[in-house]
Amino acid sequence: MRGPARWRARTRTDLEGVACAVVRVVGLHRYPVKSLQGEALAAAEIGPRGILGDRAFGLRDAVTGTVLTGRRDPLVLFGTGRLDGEGGARVTLPDGTETADDEAISGWIGRPVRLVAAPEEPSTYETQADPLDDASEVVAWQGPPGTFHDSRRTQVSIVATGDLGAWDVRRFRPNVVVEADTADVLVGRTVRLGTARLEVVKQIDRCVMVTRPQPGGLERDLDVFRRVRDERGTFLAVGAMVLEPGRVAVGDELVIEG
Repeated sequence: MRGPARWRARTRTDLEGVACAVVRVVGLHRYPVKSLQGEALAAAEIGPRGILGDRAFGLRDAVTGTVLTGRRDPLVLFGTGRLDGEGGARVTLPDGTETADDEAISGWIGRPVRLVAAPEEPSTYETQADPLDDASEVVAWQGPPGTFHDSRRTQVSIVATGDLGAWDVRRFRPNVVVEADTADVLVGRTVRLGTARLEVVKQIDRCVMVTRPQPGGLERDLDVFRRVRDERGTFLAVGAMVLEPGRVAVGDELVIEG
């Protein structure tokens, strides 16, 4: 091991000496409207369901009731969501228009949608069965109540710089980026993130989202998914549940509890 602060170990059998490891947070991200572009933060409050405001809003199909994601509607990745400071959200369309008007947003999407806050019941999402074939069978699933996160077992997502390598961080949409070789060794551990306390419960299984084009010249790239599948078994980054809310800032430590 190059030093415990780098979390070089990748398997549970290599964890000896890692429990005292300390690394720094080098990136924080929040995505106020599901699957739209988010925002980089200098600091964030972590509440009982994750970073406050993260995946708090979504675009709901007015006919089917499903919530749009970049899996089925890649167009949404070219809009940006932000909180309006008054308990709502606004969307910046690709032409620069900032709006919360359902009609304007529907005109961009090409069908009737509504900008809605996450309800206190599960929401339904859709994806392709084959991440490399947009024409493959459509599969539906339900996320957790009270948020538009994908998984009931991820409230805060964490990725290491070593896991990202040269890939653009936007392809993986993490909440927290730490400077370390890998975040894989965190699974099954309790960690301190700033003043918050989290239980890391899973690796995050990747899908077609990592291949999608995004603003700023990020092109569609199926090789991203192929490499994650072939080299990492489709897993990249880890998901954590909140044990104790708190505050985290860029530069803070993420400490594995012994």
